[in-house]
Amino acid sequence: MQTVRISCTQRSYDVLIGNNLLNSSGDIMKDYFTPCSAVVVTDDIVDALYGDTVVYSLTSTGFNTSKFVFKNGEQSKNLTVYTKLLEYMAKISLTRSDMVVALGGGVTGDLAGFAASTYMRGIKFVQMPTTLLAAIDSSVGGKTGVNLEAGKNLTGSFWQPSLVICDFDTLKTLPDEIMADGFAEAVKYGMIKDKELFDLLDTGDFMLHAEACISRCVEIKGDIVAKDEFDLGERQLLNFGHTIAHAIEKLSDYKISHGHAVAIGMVIMTRAAESMNLIKEPCLDKLIAILKKYDLPTICPFELIDLTRVALSDKKRSGGSINLVIPLAVGVCGILNLPVAELESFVGCGLHGEE
Repeated sequence: MQTVRISCTQRSYDVLIGNNLLNSSGDIMKDYFTPCSAVVVTDDIVDALYGDTVVYSLTSTGFNTSKFVFKNGEQSKNLTVYTKLLEYMAKISLTRSDMVVALGGGVTGDLAGFAASTYMRGIKFVQMPTTLLAAIDSSVGGKTGVNLEAGKNLTGSFWQPSLVICDFDTLKTLPDEIMADGFAEAVKYGMIKDKELFDLLDTGDFMLHAEACISRCVEIKGDIVAKDEFDLGERQLLNFGHTIAHAIEKLSDYKISHGHAVAIGMVIMTRAAESMNLIKEPCLDKLIAILKKYDLPTICPFELIDLTRVALSDKKRSGGSINLVIPLAVGVCGILNLPVAELESFVGCGLHGEE
């Protein structure tokens, strides 16, 4: 088992990465917390796989454990389900000394973390990611929230977990398309900060190096978050491809998953940067090749006018400008502050020349 320490001003915490951790989650948590009441938040698919295991482990080590189960999917990451979760927490008389356990992927972590951050003005929560995307990205860093009709993640908070337990045995039960979502985020980390990670992923043997790749992605995110916890500067690098990706998700009514949309968004940003001579070394062909290796899409199914219209609701917009992350080379990205009036032209350069 590997331990990565995340240092933040709000709170610092450990990310534990290994196998067979869910079976021993109660013993692990008892080492970190005095047994208390804990509500396990999970979706119906993950519940069928791991819900009983985690509840039994926590209960057997002294935690008074209950469970809140919601319907799987991005469509459940909304204010209605969030409110139902808060009402459930109040109904079982959860107190400020108790905790929320997020068992699942990114939707579960975002929803449960947001509820934990707002219930009684904030209680502890533990992340137990069960997807690759959640393990390497969304379970770390403290971004929580739900979607609005206007767009993704427009309501939320910064609320760091108190512990992350990443059991990579859960990856064995993931469908190929869900694994691919995580591969897209792993490629993102290679593109923004680590050419060696990119090259390792380019071998196509991720599962042979799963623990090392997960740990490295978590280390990169931890380092960035420690410098910019509240997303005012360098942390925006983590959004490479995401502004367009969120628009793609929204336009598809979330039928295109986050990781698949991020893959397309990274290609669009990279092609635009290359076409406008903003990069130091060409990297579009390398990016497209590695994404195809992991069966990820590289072509956008939506029109330019619709993409830019939805993208302008992104959180990175500030007044008359929007911050976009562009690659300078494999392993190096920068932030481009672009006037809103130029967004359509810029994105258009990224769409031009699609295969």
